[in-house]
Amino acid sequence: MRAHPPLSLLVPAMGAWAVAAVLIGVPDAAAASTVVAAVVACAAIAATWLAASRGWRPSPARAVALLALLAAASAVVGAGVAVGEPLRSPASLERASGDSVSMDVELVVDGHVTAARSAPFGAGHRVRFPGTLVAAVSSDGGASPGGLSVPVVAFGAVSGKAPVIGSTIRCSGTIQRTSPGEDAAFLFFADDTLKVVAEPTMILGWAEKLRSGLHDVAARLPGDGGDLLPGLAIGDTSSVTDELDTAMKHSALSHLTAVSGANCAVVVALVALIAGALGAPRWLRVVCALVALGGFVVLVTPEPSVVRAAVMASLVLFAFVSGRVVGGIAALAVAVILILAVDPWLARDVGFVLSALATFGLLVFAPPLAALLARWMPRALALAVAIPLAAQVACQPILVLLDPTLPLSGIAANMLAEPAAPLATILGLASCLVIPVLPGAGAGIAWLAWVPAAWIAQVARTVDGLPFGRLPWIGGAAGVVITAVVVGLALWLVIRGRADGVRRPAAATMVLLLIAGAYGGSLAGASVSRLLTRPSDWMFAACDIGQGDAVLVQDGDRHALVDVGPDPKPLAHCLDELGVRRIDLLVLTHYDLDHVGGVDAVVGRVDQAIVGLPGRDADTRIPAKLSAGGARVVRGVAGMSGRLGELDWGVIWPEARARDMMSGNDGSVTVTFSGRGVRSIFLGDLGEDSQNAMMAAARPTPVDVVKVAHHGSADQSEELYRRLRARVGLISVGVDNGYGHPTAKLLGILVRTGTDALRTDLQGMILIAPGPDGTLRTWSERRADAPVPVGGPG
Repeated sequence: MRAHPPLSLLVPAMGAWAVAAVLIGVPDAAAASTVVAAVVACAAIAATWLAASRGWRPSPARAVALLALLAAASAVVGAGVAVGEPLRSPASLERASGDSVSMDVELVVDGHVTAARSAPFGAGHRVRFPGTLVAAVSSDGGASPGGLSVPVVAFGAVSGKAPVIGSTIRCSGTIQRTSPGEDAAFLFFADDTLKVVAEPTMILGWAEKLRSGLHDVAARLPGDGGDLLPGLAIGDTSSVTDELDTAMKHSALSHLTAVSGANCAVVVALVALIAGALGAPRWLRVVCALVALGGFVVLVTPEPSVVRAAVMASLVLFAFVSGRVVGGIAALAVAVILILAVDPWLARDVGFVLSALATFGLLVFAPPLAALLARWMPRALALAVAIPLAAQVACQPILVLLDPTLPLSGIAANMLAEPAAPLATILGLASCLVIPVLPGAGAGIAWLAWVPAAWIAQVARTVDGLPFGRLPWIGGAAGVVITAVVVGLALWLVIRGRADGVRRPAAATMVLLLIAGAYGGSLAGASVSRLLTRPSDWMFAACDIGQGDAVLVQDGDRHALVDVGPDPKPLAHCLDELGVRRIDLLVLTHYDLDHVGGVDAVVGRVDQAIVGLPGRDADTRIPAKLSAGGARVVRGVAGMSGRLGELDWGVIWPEARARDMMSGNDGSVTVTFSGRGVRSIFLGDLGEDSQNAMMAAARPTPVDVVKVAHHGSADQSEELYRRLRARVGLISVGVDNGYGHPTAKLLGILVRTGTDALRTDLQGMILIAPGPDGTLRTWSERRADAPVPVGGPG
């Protein structure tokens, strides 16, 4: 009989995880829940003792013991929430957040400092980073001058070198409360330049020196290999371009740059082997391995996946030194409970969830799957297929929540890339350690590490470019549930081994029906060809939200949204269908309902927002709502500019001197985007007079895509459209809208200027993607792709 992992050990861990995930969203219930769980645990422990003394049958005794473990684990994580919540959210900071009070704060940088996802609105280079707020004094003296330990995500400007991990920063700014359950309790927005007042401690400074040394050497290596090497070696992805990052994600290879179990295993194994070769006793080998593991965690920073892997490795090492062997499932279960007891807010962290699920898949799914595949292929090849497949299948229920697709080419990509990953990791880490001592030798090792890194990057780009590499899948909660059921059935089929003649066909039929049902849900109201031909590399997406505007701009995983339509529901549906979770840059051109009515769909999901001039007192509530949701909100005036990924954007209207006199349609914030060989302009609801005024002031150059003004009303300047000479005109308009939009006058203007009109009322959602040889690829719900010549305006 095949030996199976003791999956019952996961019951306490899964229960504790569920309790933590719920309670961090409703922390006020944590204390009462902890008491209830503790009472149940005590009762179950007493029943377990009674079962042992009275000689109960094994099955009931095991069930009672399992209940005791489940209740005890739930009580522990519940206590973690009850104790941690007051420390994370002191009343003084809550008041300051609600009143938007300016504060002088001191905070410690906890993670990598990266460029703010949207471009700066003022002087200085804007950055973001996770940190711990340790002191805060508000302008009214209502906050604590010290003794705080509050997790925050900070945004600010730096005039020179960015602060490093472990630095202490002092600055002034405002804070905003995040939603319950978030890792960070507050968002902090610095009003002035970040000032470093204390350097990292010796250990953190040592780690930063190693990281920066590898980063500097890798920056001199050519192409994608140099950009990717720090990520493969130490998890530093700051040099990875948006294009390469997207290719890694689409080819299911992004996990290679997330330091976790494999990297920790390599470090521990190498140190233990070296110590063993030198004749060290068992306890000394374990001590050396633990010290090396601790140093590695400091070097790569304690990300959730690293913490999970390090705790599991430590448990295995402690068991080893005592002469015992701990199973992988037991180590995973205990590690999950210990980690969530210390930091319950990791229960909803995507990195932690995916790391634990991937480990579960490797421990439970990979061995029987490899045995099954070995019947038809060599065992080494079967194992090479089973490992990435097991991890991918285990993570897929969560992955479809992030991106509602199935990566058909992901397994092949992992088979090609996985053999190179350990080489890149070991050589890259060796280079990192050697560079400060022997720079020349370290650089030489980095060149060797560049070879497997470049191979992995090329695999990602090649696989990402394959047709039909990903199939659409139903998104949202339904997609998660259906995928989880399919995965569970597949897991049951493989682990069960030989089943009787009824169960196996029945289970296989259920899997096929579930797959068909999932596709049926995703195909509702659409054809198979529509989904299969929808470009994943779209640059513009006009959402079908009725009479109103809501147009997305995408570059890699960066997104801008120009207006939000009249209603949150259709906008939320559009964002979910396109897999857009975060809005890096939101532009609200003006405050008409058909442009701002759907703002609730994006509150809490926006990094930075540009808004028009409010015309009424009620209009001011929208910027306040966005600000309360964590967005940095500024008034839009000509001259603002920045970057969205690799795209340049700029505001060209209204002029700064006219902003206090111009609101409504005439003051529509007009924004341009350019990059990837495509130029675009978004005209809001500008009328003919304001279009002519904008044209005289900003002198716009020809573009490839124009978002037609005011849903195609007759109030248009033909001279402007002649100047723009766009190839495509997006008209966001509702069916039978009652205004006669788009008007015959506007459609005639587009015909005379050579602009192809694309209308959401006739075609539904519209996507535009850059094509080969200077073309645009257009796609719509109710029309197939149609190449539109670009070849330079004119």
